Amino acid sequence: MNGQKRAWFPAKRYGYGWSFPNRWQGWTVLTAWVLLVVGGTVLFRPDIHPLRCVAYDSILTVLLLVIIIAKGERPRWRWGDDSDAKPGV
Repeated sequence: MNGQKRAWFPAKRYGYGWSFPNRWQGWTVLTAWVLLVVGGTVLFRPDIHPLRCVAYDSILTVLLLVIIIAKGERPRWRWGDDSDAKPGV
């Protein structure tokens, strides 16, 4: 690598937001999130503790978004290339 920092979560090519991770660190974060959500569903059964389950999943999702924002590319609308211009304009 040339010393340049690479984002763990690249921006989507079309539209707004992020794509799947392109670094092992991003995949680790995403895998941990999935495992924690599944584990929380077993621990806080939604049929018995619906509010706890929703709160737990919400906290995990906010933490995931904080990591994605911190370690991902800047989100912006994209039309398939690196420019912000609409196609045909």
